Amino acid sequence: MTTIDQSILTWILLVPLAGALLVALAPDRGKLSNWIALLTTLATLGLTLHLPAHFVLGQSGFQFEINRIWIDNPAIAYHVGVDGLSLWLVVLVGLLAPVGVVASWNAIQSRRKIFFALFLVQQTAMLGVFLSLDLMVYYGFWELSLVPMAILIAMYGRKDGPKAALKFFLFTFIPSAPLLVAILWLYAQTHTFDFTTLQIYITHGLIPAAPLCWVALAFLFAFAVKVPVFPLHGWVADTYSEAPVALAMVVAGKLGLYSMLRFHIGLFPEQARAVAPYLVALAVIGILYGACLALVQRDFWRLAAFAALSHLSLITLGIYGLTFTGWDGAVYQILNHGVVDGALFLLLGALYDRYATSQINSYGGLAVKLPRTATVFVITSLAIIGLPMLNGFVGEFLILSSTFTGVSRGWAIAATLGVILGAAYMLWLVQRLFYGPESELALSRPPEDLHLGQLAVVWPLAVLMLVMGLAPSLWLPSIEKGIHPPKPKSADAALPYIATQTALPISSPVEGQR
Repeated sequence: MTTIDQSILTWILLVPLAGALLVALAPDRGKLSNWIALLTTLATLGLTLHLPAHFVLGQSGFQFEINRIWIDNPAIAYHVGVDGLSLWLVVLVGLLAPVGVVASWNAIQSRRKIFFALFLVQQTAMLGVFLSLDLMVYYGFWELSLVPMAILIAMYGRKDGPKAALKFFLFTFIPSAPLLVAILWLYAQTHTFDFTTLQIYITHGLIPAAPLCWVALAFLFAFAVKVPVFPLHGWVADTYSEAPVALAMVVAGKLGLYSMLRFHIGLFPEQARAVAPYLVALAVIGILYGACLALVQRDFWRLAAFAALSHLSLITLGIYGLTFTGWDGAVYQILNHGVVDGALFLLLGALYDRYATSQINSYGGLAVKLPRTATVFVITSLAIIGLPMLNGFVGEFLILSSTFTGVSRGWAIAATLGVILGAAYMLWLVQRLFYGPESELALSRPPEDLHLGQLAVVWPLAVLMLVMGLAPSLWLPSIEKGIHPPKPKSADAALPYIATQTALPISSPVEGQR
């Protein structure tokens, strides 16, 4: 590796943390904090783009890897690396951070230093979750991601921030306790927190199987709440309603979904296989439940929350269908969800900042007054719906087709009904906000469309939706490299096969079988 390759992951982690420190130390003058945060997030984005530019498709395992002892006893190492599973998620966090800063540019009018400092700490924590290969370091970043989010919801909530922050913190922090206990139990058995070493212990049966089931459930419980998986979604609506736009767009389920693939299925393939039918059922229920609730919402923040529940449940279905095509679709759909949600939250935030209400019935006829907002909103809505040629279609098709052929035709049909309901509530939202007769609210304010800074970030997102829909081959080969183990020599060997040289050793069904 070159010198920059050997240290790039460290720089990716340190730059936003240094930016947070700089914001905290800078004088509170005008929008100086905004500019520091923007420049920091753009620098971090530039660093993350180095990863796909130098990622070697033909190489197995982790790349840009650093593994150095941090603490001797207990044996905790600074072990970081990326593969096809985490590569684009790191880039996604880098992309959404400057979008979040722009979305908060005028929305945050007081205590800017606190907001942007904690926002950059949040970015560091998310990047750390995707990069960490030592379970204790991973757990530290996992917990760190909760703290800035809860503080900022409490401080900058729209109506009842402290209540929403408390609910979010309790829902997501309490499951972390059994996760920590499970990690410590694994260390007691193996004397290591290293992810790749633990894979060897577990896949070769060197750890007692009976307690390992409870350990796997502890991991799954923590991740399922973070996604969230139905019925562990009680924090979602209040959090989306109160969270600042920048935080809602950068979190949105990515940490839990990634952790399911990496640390639940990746570490406990047999235990994951045992619970997969239940997760599939809960995922389909979540798809339909979230879509039905989104249909009856009258507040667009809550509509976005239940729409996210439905979409994240679809990704969960792809993950626990336990097919290679489903995993490809799930990871691709995580990327899609991040891009479209980034655009959606920015647009909803612009409307809220302008009209100071999230009640859908208060809007109407805005397409004439806000043509740029309406145009990008329609494109984003069509991407969420899964219109062919836009990015949402690719991920949905991979997940649903793999479910139909490899899991259950009934579950696939039910999940498809949820997708149809998704089209209904998004088109209904577009019609109520932008078309029909002009509302009194629209008539009472002079038109003020998206400003230059917002256009500078939202139009690239719209273009990315089109590129990801037309050219998924730019992303899928590297994703497949992180998910697919090498092919066994015979079909009979495929079922029990454990890939010892990849980041995700799965005892997976042959594609199309269960």
